[in-house]
Amino acid sequence: MTAHSTTIPTGLEVADTTVDLLVVGSGTGLAAALAARELGLSVLVVEKSPYVGGSTARSGGALWLPAGPVLAESGAGDSADQAAMYLDAVVAGSAPPQRSSGFLNNLSATVEMLRRTTPLRLFWARDYSDYHPEQPGGRAAGRTCECYPFDTAVLGAYRTRLRPGVLEAGFAIPTTGADYRWMNLVTRMPRKGIPVFAKRIAQGLGGMAIGRRYAAGGQGLTAGLFAGVLRAGIPVWTQTRLTHLAGDGDRVTGAVIDHDGREVTITARRGVVLATGGFDHSMDMRWKFQSESLGANLSLGADTNTGDGIRLGQERGADVDLMDQAWWFPAIAPLPGKAPAVMLAERSLPGCLIVNQDGRRFANEASDYMSFGQRLLDLERQGSRVESMWIIFDQRYRNSYVFGAELFPRMRVPQAWYDAGIAARADNLPDLGARIGVPAPEFIRTMTQFNQAASLGTDPEFGRGRSAYDRYYGDPTVKPNPNLRALVDGPFYAVKMVLSDLGTCGGLKADERARVLREDGSVIAGLYAIGNTAANAFGTCYPGAGATIAQGLVYGYVAARDAASQP
Repeated sequence: MTAHSTTIPTGLEVADTTVDLLVVGSGTGLAAALAARELGLSVLVVEKSPYVGGSTARSGGALWLPAGPVLAESGAGDSADQAAMYLDAVVAGSAPPQRSSGFLNNLSATVEMLRRTTPLRLFWARDYSDYHPEQPGGRAAGRTCECYPFDTAVLGAYRTRLRPGVLEAGFAIPTTGADYRWMNLVTRMPRKGIPVFAKRIAQGLGGMAIGRRYAAGGQGLTAGLFAGVLRAGIPVWTQTRLTHLAGDGDRVTGAVIDHDGREVTITARRGVVLATGGFDHSMDMRWKFQSESLGANLSLGADTNTGDGIRLGQERGADVDLMDQAWWFPAIAPLPGKAPAVMLAERSLPGCLIVNQDGRRFANEASDYMSFGQRLLDLERQGSRVESMWIIFDQRYRNSYVFGAELFPRMRVPQAWYDAGIAARADNLPDLGARIGVPAPEFIRTMTQFNQAASLGTDPEFGRGRSAYDRYYGDPTVKPNPNLRALVDGPFYAVKMVLSDLGTCGGLKADERARVLREDGSVIAGLYAIGNTAANAFGTCYPGAGATIAQGLVYGYVAARDAASQP
């Protein structure tokens, strides 16, 4: 087969077939496939899109791996008891405790399985704080891991089948999350930022010169998983949509899929793993379960994530939970016909603040992105909906930091942004407020109060900079608070923001063995749900960077182990 074939790799013709385990979805579902194959099961992966990787390939690629071997080997000093204490505190009863314990109990074995079955190499992203480090068991030093930049050339002809990432550079600069932190501060801390920048540019360009194609983040992680799948000879059928779960009443025994318009029946002797993602781009579901105020298709999740696995699971009697939740992610408002632009450190850096349509602040700008989104929806439920929001910053901020992952320090804000109405510029704050349509008196009052407090390094209203997580993306050269500075250097700018997300995280109820549950709590035999198809194992909380992908990988391993134990 060629790289453009819908079967990857060769060896299993697209026709009615029988396997031990069927995995639907090629993001974290690849971990389930690898674990099952290592246990001696025959496995088939089917994927709705033409690409392999799902939302995992579009992510930052971080993995939250508390008390695991990567941290232990790095001397992080974490323990399972501390991690359990932390999860108990932050989940706070919003998910069954067995889901957290199932994750922790199988985490180390999952990492070791990935080491055996893939060429991935992981490192601890030291100091990338947990998202709620002040909670019992929380760690300011963090528990997040990443994979080293990965040479996607090892995929051979199948490299083009890797789902493109959110950020596609003109040439390869394999930037890890840990690199991004310092590259973003290159003008403020050149002794730290320039070597990191130079190293990655050299790796990217040097690699290309000798036929290597390095990728980091979600692209690198997915490429490593994909390489393991290819090495194991696990067939992947792309452009294959799940249409029906087959069964004999109490048990799921396979599925009916649509492959390029042709119906194919797959019998799965040990079970079916649903790893189809959330309902990111199913606006009927989002407006029903989350909020009618959400903008259409602003999600950064894979465009094929339309809730298929969740709906089909419900048809088999499955219960759902946490459907109002998503991995919320504030972003730059999209240009016409484009997707929202990613922003991560921008909200935390000194010299900026965010206001609503009334010209008022409404949240700690530097809070983790899921908490920021939850704050917006909480305000809406309280009758104080944020109808529009703008990030305000001054020229010193623009001269100092990367913005929107594409504007390097001192670069002009694109004229297209002004033309589309998502950016404004003025020599003074009253004129800026007028240009974005916020009430002048309230806007000036907000700016005056913010500047007075920021000059002292304090934020009495929302506590910005108190958390170690806030400070991670701050500017260490700004004292006494790396997240706060008064806006005094005109001209001043405003850029419109929207509430995006990395995917929804409500879905099918599953237990600590990844088995899907009915409303009465009984198990639907032969049916598993992992990743964003399952209700978040951590309830309404995002414990730390990479918790979404990590739980998908771990529960993929768990599902495969449980399926292998079935008769």
